[in-house]
Amino acid sequence: MGARFTEVADRVWVARYPWYDVNVTAIGGSDGLVVVDTHASDRAAREVVSDVRAIGAGPVTAVVNTHEHFDHTFGNATFLDAWGDLPIHAHEVAAARTTAAGQRIKEAFAASGDPHAPEVEETRIVPATVTFSSARVLDLGDRAVELIHPGRGHTGGDVVVSVPDAGVLLAGDLVEESGPPSFGEDCYPLEWAATLDLVLQLVRPDGVVVPGHGRPVDRDYVQAQRVDLGIVAETIRGLAASGTPVAQAWAAAEWPYAEEVLAAAITRGYDQLPRGGRRLPLA
Repeated sequence: MGARFTEVADRVWVARYPWYDVNVTAIGGSDGLVVVDTHASDRAAREVVSDVRAIGAGPVTAVVNTHEHFDHTFGNATFLDAWGDLPIHAHEVAAARTTAAGQRIKEAFAASGDPHAPEVEETRIVPATVTFSSARVLDLGDRAVELIHPGRGHTGGDVVVSVPDAGVLLAGDLVEESGPPSFGEDCYPLEWAATLDLVLQLVRPDGVVVPGHGRPVDRDYVQAQRVDLGIVAETIRGLAASGTPVAQAWAAAEWPYAEEVLAAAITRGYDQLPRGGRRLPLA
């Protein structure tokens, strides 16, 4: 098998790479492999390509991006170099945002002094070439792989990948294991918990869930994270309804995550509330 890949279920291999603790998954079928997410640079993806080849389960026939963030998409070009004109699948929102999101990351790395800056800056940004709005099924010959947009949460174009016959669900960054959920400037904190409700419907009681970062988890882990995300959403709604200003929201309630984790979530949540969900004063 690949140098980093571990088989977590029948012909479903997961590699966990130290940079960003990001997961790349290879799903095997009689017609070849689907690879889900491609790492954070051309250079990093070359190692992934080598590891995928070492699995020895056939050629890659398609790539899936679970969302547009660079640590999941910046290896796309490398996979095209390795296996030719592959279809790259993603939700339509994620595909539309990949280039702009990638350019912002390149600029941030250029100003950061991070040792990975050169490889990020030199990476070719390649968005998905095949998009969908709700669901798509990939045929791997003797198995079907389901791509599903369960709703917004970590981003506006999150996709989960279900391998029903193996009892595996790849959750992207809708589920995190090696850290708290990542609430960035493009998150939807008021919708995330409801999105996980749909995700949970796709997970068998004995199923395996592969998060975007960290070790595989079970259904109970996802349920616990959903509870915490629900607390975040309802706390934001309650504070806004009572007229608590956004600048005072952190101090005004008990939260399941640290302040630095929730800074963007609170602001985004207030901004995304309908007019009827707010009471003055809010400034």
